[in-house]
Amino acid sequence: MSDPVSRRVLSRRDFLRYSGTLGTAAAISATVSACSGPASTGSAGAGADKDLVTAVIGYGNNQSWDPTMTASAFSMAANNHIYEGLVDTDPITREPYPALGTALPSDLAATTWRFTLRAGAKWHDGQPVTVDDVLFSFERVLDPAANVLVRSFFGAWLQEVRKVDESTVELVFKFPFPDALRRLTIAKIMPKHVFGAPGGWDAAKSGTAIGSGPYRMVAHNPTSNTTFEAFADYNGPRRPTVKRMNWLSIVDASARVAKISGGRAEAQIADNIPYANIDQLRDGGLTVEGGKGMNHMFLMFNTAQQPFDDVRVRQALLYAIDTQKMIDVALKGHGAPATSFLNAENPSYARAKTVYSHDPDKAKALLAAAGVNDLKVTLMAVNVSWIADCLPTIANSWSAIGVQTTLEPQDTAALFTKMDQSQSYQVVAAASNPNQFGLDADLILRYNYTSGGTWMKYTKWDASPAAKSLFDLMDRAAQQPDPARKLQLVHQYLDLVAEQAVLYPVVHTELMTAWDPKKLTGVRPQAYPGITLLQSQRV
Repeated sequence: MSDPVSRRVLSRRDFLRYSGTLGTAAAISATVSACSGPASTGSAGAGADKDLVTAVIGYGNNQSWDPTMTASAFSMAANNHIYEGLVDTDPITREPYPALGTALPSDLAATTWRFTLRAGAKWHDGQPVTVDDVLFSFERVLDPAANVLVRSFFGAWLQEVRKVDESTVELVFKFPFPDALRRLTIAKIMPKHVFGAPGGWDAAKSGTAIGSGPYRMVAHNPTSNTTFEAFADYNGPRRPTVKRMNWLSIVDASARVAKISGGRAEAQIADNIPYANIDQLRDGGLTVEGGKGMNHMFLMFNTAQQPFDDVRVRQALLYAIDTQKMIDVALKGHGAPATSFLNAENPSYARAKTVYSHDPDKAKALLAAAGVNDLKVTLMAVNVSWIADCLPTIANSWSAIGVQTTLEPQDTAALFTKMDQSQSYQVVAAASNPNQFGLDADLILRYNYTSGGTWMKYTKWDASPAAKSLFDLMDRAAQQPDPARKLQLVHQYLDLVAEQAVLYPVVHTELMTAWDPKKLTGVRPQAYPGITLLQSQRV
C-alpha cells in the first residue's frame, strides 16, 4: 500500500476522538459529495412519517468511522448497516450468512477458503464492487505498519488474501481456524477508489462512509446526528426495511429519555436507557428490554509505576470493592460481579480460579504483604454516566482499607489522548464491550491482550514473563484443532488474566433498549452498545 496515511501507526485516540478538521483530498471530493446532502439535525414531526425511523443513540457520533479502526458504539452500529463483509453474522444470534460472498465455505477445517463475489454488487456511489476492493481491504487489515485495531483479530491466523479471477478471491490461513467464519464480518469490504486515494483513511476516520450495504449515509453532523436512506441498488440478502433513518447522538441521559418519552415523542427507539428510567418508560407504553453480555467496567493499572507493578497491590484493590453494593445502588440491579474476564453467558465461560469477591481483610493482608502503607490512588475514569455512578462505591471501598482515593472522571477522548501521549497515570476505570466484534474468547482477549497492542502499551505489561506466558497460551489455543483441548487452554489463560489483574472487569452489566411497539416492529435489543434496524419496520 503506497498511501502514506495508511502506513502510519494509528493510536486508540484516532478512533476515540473526532478528526473532522482533517482535510479530505480532492481526489475523493466527488465521492464524498455523492454521500452527503442537506443536514437534518432535528426530528420534529418524525413520529408521523412512516418512511422514517428516528433513533436515539446514547453515544457520540464524532469518533472514528473507519471500520478497520473504530470501537465507537455509534459508528460500529451504523457501519453494520452501511458496509458488508464477505460473510456477515446476524447481530443477535451471531449466525453467519453470505454477504458479499455468495456462499459459506463448505469445509471449515480447510486452510484455504474461496469466495465468489455477489454479481451486480455496487458501491453507494454506483461503482461496481471488485476483487481488487477485497484485496485492498484485507491488505489494510493485515498491514503491520498501519497496525489497525482489527489486525489483532486476523494477524494470528490469516496469511494472505489472493485473487483467483475477476470474481473470486481465496483466503489462505496459517493453520485451520474455524472461528474465522464469524470473524469475517469484522473485515468490512471498502472501495479502493475512495479510501485508497490520498487522504482516504483520514476521510474514513472523520465520517466518510461508502459501502455496499442496504443503507447509504446521506448526511453526517458530528455531535448531532447522522442520516441514512435505503440504497436502491442493493441486491444483497438483507434488504432495507425502511426508506430513511435519522440517528440522533444524545449522550446526556435525561435528554435521551425525553426524546423518546410522551405522546409526541420524536424518536421510536433509543439505546443505553438509564436503569432509573425503565419503569417510567414502560408505564408510558414503551417496550424496554435488555441483553446480558460482555459489557463491563474494568480497572486498568499502570504496571510501570510502583506499587502497581506488584500483583498483590492490584489484587488488593479489586478484593476491596463492594461490587454487590455497586450493582444495587449504581446499576439498580442490572449487573453481575465479574467471576471471569468473560461474562457468565459466554459459551467459553468458566469461573476463574481467582475471583475478586468483596474481602476487605484479604485486601489489607495483601497490601501488608506487599509492604504498602498509606497508599494514595488517583482513579481516572471515563465520564460515561453509569461508570460515574459506580465511582463513589470504589472510592468508599478503598477508603475502608486505608487507601485514599481521588476521583478524576473526564471526557473519554481527553482521557485516552493523555494516555496516547504517555502521560503518567495510576489506575483507570472505563467501559468496554468486545462483543461489538464477536463472542469467541480468542477475539475478546486479543482486543485487550495483544503483544504490542494499544491496551498493553497503556499497561506497560506486555514484556513481562507473565504476559509472554499468556500470549503463548493464546496462540496455542488458537492453533488447537481439538475443541475440548482448546477450551482447556482458554480456561488456563483466563485464569492467568484473572490472577494478574492488569486489565480486569469489576462488573458485567445489562444494556437496555426502549422502543415504541405501536410505531416500530421487529426490534431485537442487543447485549452490546448500539442498535440494529436491518429487520425492523415502521408501523
